[in-house]
Amino acid sequence: MATIHAFHLAIVFGILGNIVSFLVYLAPLPTFFRICKKKSTEGFQSLPYSVALFSAMLTLYYGYLKNRAIMLITINSIGCAIESIYLIIFMIYAAGRARIYTAKLLAFFNLGLFGMIVLCTSLLIKQSYLRLTVVGWMCAIFSVCVFAAPLSIMRLVIKTKSVEFMPFLLSFFLTICATMWFSYGLLTDDFFVATPNILGFTFGIAQMILYIIYKDKKNVVLPEFKVEDAPNGTITSIQLSTTETAGKLNAMNQTQESKIVEGIGDAPTEAIELNV
Repeated sequence: MATIHAFHLAIVFGILGNIVSFLVYLAPLPTFFRICKKKSTEGFQSLPYSVALFSAMLTLYYGYLKNRAIMLITINSIGCAIESIYLIIFMIYAAGRARIYTAKLLAFFNLGLFGMIVLCTSLLIKQSYLRLTVVGWMCAIFSVCVFAAPLSIMRLVIKTKSVEFMPFLLSFFLTICATMWFSYGLLTDDFFVATPNILGFTFGIAQMILYIIYKDKKNVVLPEFKVEDAPNGTITSIQLSTTETAGKLNAMNQTQESKIVEGIGDAPTEAIELNV
């Protein structure tokens, strides 16, 4: 009875994990609506989408190697499709250098590295259980690296005392997503799914705590500088510098005018008439 109960709970958490993960995959939609509207990628980077596609592909491969991993297969198949669409849109509207950089990322991560992993594990590792273990460790290590990425955003929030670049809803959904997949991995005895999501849950909670701390903080506004508040010596030096600069500009303009006049005087009359 306990085994059946755990199996049913795993299905529930797997379905919830699929739903929340799907919402997380849709989070960049406003960014790509903006890219399509302006027909430019502006300052956006393609690296997060290339990494997300690689992560989905690797987990999808792990799901195929593992028995009864339909929950992993469904969401990562959807993730591969969504991230591929994002990258196609990015390539269409990216400038020359950004397009070349994105093509290099796709060639390295999504073709080269992933292809090498599939070939090496398929050809060199004959035992199916050992192959699953190796690919599982790769997924776990890569997931830890992905979950550690928000550390830079958290550092920026602490430094600037602003949560502008760390939306609360995204942090909230990532935390819920990590909770769902941790519960799924725990109930299905999948160490490679459960363990990285502990870190994801921890970082998600930390981000929400930072949001609560700094959400009401206002950016520091520098006081307005007034000329009358400056020391007399400073105003004098500014005036002298301005007068000196104006004198130099006048001298340069007079020199240029004299050169132009001299050039016109030396030029043939026919050429002057044609130019006029």
